[in-house]
Amino acid sequence: MNSPAPCSWDGDRLTLSVRVQPRASKDEIVGMQGNHLKIRITAPPVDGKANVHLIQFLARVFDVPKSRISLLSGESGREKRILITSPARLPPQIPRPA
Repeated sequence: MNSPAPCSWDGDRLTLSVRVQPRASKDEIVGMQGNHLKIRITAPPVDGKANVHLIQFLARVFDVPKSRISLLSGESGREKRILITSPARLPPQIPRPA
């Protein structure tokens, strides 16, 4: 079975496979780690706070409203799949669509 790529494009929709490290010293995209984009966030993994914080962080990084970010899977784990519709900005770790 092939592992999914860390990011894939479908038109203007970007799907990310991320591995989240909660309770970090700062919010940041670390880079690729295997088949995931590693992201550190300061929020604790309690009562969904980390997911809310992650979506807020990604909204700032990709310059989109939070409503354009969806958590597809991984709500209670560190590995998540996230959909971002029409990102206005891409961090250097994310390739532009072909």
